[in-house]
Amino acid sequence: MEAAIKAGDVKALRDRTGAGMMDCKAALQEAGGDLDKAVEILRVKGQASAAKRGARVASEGLVTSYVHATGKIGVLVEVNCETDFVARTEPFEEFCRDIALHIAAAAPRYVSEDEVPQEDKDAELRIFQEQAATSVSGPSGARGKPEQVRQKIAEGRMRKWLEEVVLLNQAHVNGDKHGGKTIEQLRTELAANTGENVVIRRFTRFQIGEE
Repeated sequence: MEAAIKAGDVKALRDRTGAGMMDCKAALQEAGGDLDKAVEILRVKGQASAAKRGARVASEGLVTSYVHATGKIGVLVEVNCETDFVARTEPFEEFCRDIALHIAAAAPRYVSEDEVPQEDKDAELRIFQEQAATSVSGPSGARGKPEQVRQKIAEGRMRKWLEEVVLLNQAHVNGDKHGGKTIEQLRTELAANTGENVVIRRFTRFQIGEE
């Protein structure tokens, strides 16, 4: 016997995941009405769907601009999808505007972690390891647990640095609107809702006085 699914639970699941109404209802049915379990089901299915979409060519889309009211910061960002139809929809256009505004405010340096040069990653990690070595002290010195602690500290600082420089890792600056979701989460939600591969291809940020 199928569990009775409340409309309020479907709405709550949509708010948490950004998935479609029918997908949320099906996930709740599969989870027996357990909201947390339904979230996990949607995430697993979403990852599988995203993998399939990611293999498809995104050759349509928009180039969107944003100029701050002061006129001192401007952004151009290219966001791709698969069809011109989706590119002209309001959700896609709004996503592009939101991304351009975010780039202006947050000043990321790369779209994804794959774009970060390995030598830069290695150099930053060495610095964080050295900082961790000087910040963790005790009678055991470099032996045993302190070594593990230092490594965890360095890895944590590395993750934080990647959040600062990688666009997809950053939480959108408009927390009230997007609830602390990262750019990657917002991109994934749009891809799920449109059924198309959505790619933030590239961006350029201009600021007066910067090279």
